[in-house]
Amino acid sequence: MITRAQIPTVLDHPVYDADGSKVGDAKHVFFDDASGQPEWVTVKTGLFGTNESFVPMRGAHMVEDHLEVTVSKDRIKDAPNVDVDSGGHLSEDEEHRLYEHYGIAWDEAWQQANDPDQAGWASPGEDLPGNTEAEAAAVGGTTAGRTSGRTGDETMNRLGDEAVTRSGDESMTRSEEEMHVGVERQEVGRARLRKYVVTEEQQQTIPVRREEVRVVREPVTSADLDDALTGPEITEAEHEVTLHAERPVVETRTEPVERVRLSTEEVTEEETVTGTVRKERIETDFETDEDNRRP
Repeated sequence: MITRAQIPTVLDHPVYDADGSKVGDAKHVFFDDASGQPEWVTVKTGLFGTNESFVPMRGAHMVEDHLEVTVSKDRIKDAPNVDVDSGGHLSEDEEHRLYEHYGIAWDEAWQQANDPDQAGWASPGEDLPGNTEAEAAAVGGTTAGRTSGRTGDETMNRLGDEAVTRSGDESMTRSEEEMHVGVERQEVGRARLRKYVVTEEQQQTIPVRREEVRVVREPVTSADLDDALTGPEITEAEHEVTLHAERPVVETRTEPVERVRLSTEEVTEEETVTGTVRKERIETDFETDEDNRRP
């Protein structure tokens, strides 16, 4: 559990959910009037921290530089909208809505507040181990004098960026909000490779050869007279010649010609972010005895 001495290490530090996902930054801590122990922590959520949600401190613990809570990020973001600046207290209705949202039984919470040993809390009016008065004052006041039991008008004390009043200290703390701008990685689009087949016509010119018949007439000479006189003198005869020609033949073969892949590269752009912050101002009013004596 988180003790009062750990509150300074909780505020303005990251908050992670039960699955290890970052939810936001812790801004305020609310105490239970009955036990005097931290009961709720408000967490700034959203891209620019514009939302502030209440998260139960039960079962929460510090891990290195961040706070781990026992509820999921989605449940925190869907928590009921409760005004953090409502005088530093939660109303009974607001508390009921928060308990119902996080599945915490109201009767069980009442019993634990009145029997702090069940939750590992110090009893009302009992000093916490390791807490001196100075340490208690640093987190919002001493631990003594708290009432036990829950009533319909019970409220929770808030610790955050509001001024802390100490016994015997007449000073006043002035606070300012600071704008912290971060970045959140989001999915903005997808790119894919798709291969499909198209058909196109191609033309090529190639030479082809063919045979043609040509009649050759040669006179009979004395050299081939004997061959010409062989056989019957007068007869009928045939002589056949086979003709050949070339024809184009089309054949297709698949050949790899190119490798295509997708790659990503990061580019940096400058964007201007505008936000609103609040600042406290302290004015001084002087009043003298002479002013009081004026008619």
